[in-house]
Amino acid sequence: MSTTEALPSRLHGVADRIPTCLDDLKGPEHGRVTLPIRLAWSGLTEFDVDDSGQRLTLYRTLMDCGQREDIVRYVNPALLRQDWSRIRKLTAHRVIRLWESRIPGLAA
Repeated sequence: MSTTEALPSRLHGVADRIPTCLDDLKGPEHGRVTLPIRLAWSGLTEFDVDDSGQRLTLYRTLMDCGQREDIVRYVNPALLRQDWSRIRKLTAHRVIRLWESRIPGLAA
């Protein structure tokens, strides 16, 4: 890569990583989640789903860096709906728009 080439956007491919509906999500409602190092390479690697702050960090990490399989495995649909208003305030607007267009029930 030359010095004049731009780096690819971190948002490249986000739409392809979003599940098609909330029913696809199989994440735990309680307990702890340990993310693989490819997702949690800095900071926390284990998250308590019962702690709303840790869960928010977990879900934002997955939305930013996770593949569809990761999101399906670790995100709980009821908790995502519950936390969506907070996630909306802390996540890139483009990402939020993509999620809400893919899963309209989140915007309600």
